[in-house]
Amino acid sequence: MGTMRLLKPLVVSVSLLFFVALSGFAHGFVMTPRSLINRLSQSSYYLTTKELWFDQTLDHYSPYDHRQFKQRYYEFLDYFQVPDGPIFLKICGESSCNGISNDYLGVLAKKFGAAVVSLEHRYYGKSSPFKSHRTENLKYLSSKQALFDLAVFRQWYQESLNLKRNRTGAENSWFVFGVSYSGALSAWFRLKFPHLTCGSLASSAVVHAIYNYTDYDKQVGESAGPECKAVLQEITELVDRSLETNKKELKKQFGAAELEIDGDFLYFLADAAVVAFQYGHPDALCTPLVEAKKAGVDLVAAYAKYVKEYFVGTFCVSVETYNQKHLKNTAVNEGSSDRLWWFQVCTEVAYFQVAPSNDTVRSSKIDTKYHLDLCKNVFGEGIYPEVDVTNIYYGGTNIAGSKIIFTNGSQDPWRHASKQTSSPGMPSYIITCHNCGHGIDMRECPQSVSSIEGIAQSCNIPDAVNKVRQKMIEHINLWLSECKGSGWHSM
Repeated sequence: MGTMRLLKPLVVSVSLLFFVALSGFAHGFVMTPRSLINRLSQSSYYLTTKELWFDQTLDHYSPYDHRQFKQRYYEFLDYFQVPDGPIFLKICGESSCNGISNDYLGVLAKKFGAAVVSLEHRYYGKSSPFKSHRTENLKYLSSKQALFDLAVFRQWYQESLNLKRNRTGAENSWFVFGVSYSGALSAWFRLKFPHLTCGSLASSAVVHAIYNYTDYDKQVGESAGPECKAVLQEITELVDRSLETNKKELKKQFGAAELEIDGDFLYFLADAAVVAFQYGHPDALCTPLVEAKKAGVDLVAAYAKYVKEYFVGTFCVSVETYNQKHLKNTAVNEGSSDRLWWFQVCTEVAYFQVAPSNDTVRSSKIDTKYHLDLCKNVFGEGIYPEVDVTNIYYGGTNIAGSKIIFTNGSQDPWRHASKQTSSPGMPSYIITCHNCGHGIDMRECPQSVSSIEGIAQSCNIPDAVNKVRQKMIEHINLWLSECKGSGWHSM
């Protein structure tokens, strides 16, 4: 995206809207806003939106509890080489899953003659086991249960396929894909169920649970560069001071009067800056703010303009997402994702995006206490993130898996929760460029709706992305052929 003049309306490519809508984001992981989903629900943005249903076990860890719930899934068979083509399992993450998105996975499916299936994460979207999301009903919401969902679904789907083809005991070669939290699930699925997939792609995969995630803010500063970082820090200071003297007017200026808790308001402002770096559009933020600083314009007003026009306007992020009153709402609907993801944050992975002790970009008032208070206020007493348990169970960045591809964008603040160094059987690639953000390898730059292959000429970073994609294709090709060659069950 080119530089923008101050006071010009902020614009963003359709590709970015599309990617954000399909990858999820809440308090750092921005959740998919309903209004944005509605704008992108035309068929051109999806390979398919036809809903299918599967009877899933509620508690995989109890031999006595046989309750089930309906879990939504999708299948896309247009590229499938019947009957022996591979099956690509695309994992849906922490938001409503409204179809199989028309992104780079479609290119890979076409290349390998693969079927694509995608299972909605339990509790999210239309796959909730309960009619209320009160805290006691969320006890079955965890990555461990979600992984078992994928394993059971994979087995059932393979058997269903065999029935349709009048085959017995046949096994197609499976490969798993995910981005962000679902990227972590992709890596963990290969770790825990290596006999059920030939390998996995873990894009921007947050496999390492972190209690106080200060590297998140540090990366924001690094991605911003010295000039933009200094302006953001000055804005943070001005906002912190203004909160003490002119709270009501300040919140109104940002269109966020409903955020009564100061921490919620400051988190909203911090996330507004983060999206520019996380999703590879730093100029949308830095250009107008640096120009405002040079022109001697009111910096808080300039930032408020960016927040309202870009973060709320273009990204369609709702201020309500940051309101703890909203997070306490136990109703089951498409807006439930915010509460559900925070439950996973508050019980399993934390990723508390606290301000570092010095040189912080975000307000120092966004601290550990703010996060713990939120967990307690929203979910009640006794809710605490078992980060050590999560890392013992999965291994964190010492994950002892095999045939997992890890990819990360150089500007993405989430990359420090991913595996950034290669190890035997687990290649790791950092895609380095000015606007290499979250899940960059799985989206075109920009993704063209009319041409799934994208338009290389209009993308200023094709080399960095395409080099890693070539490596991805080589690994997928090798591992699928090894799967076939050595006999599935010996994997």
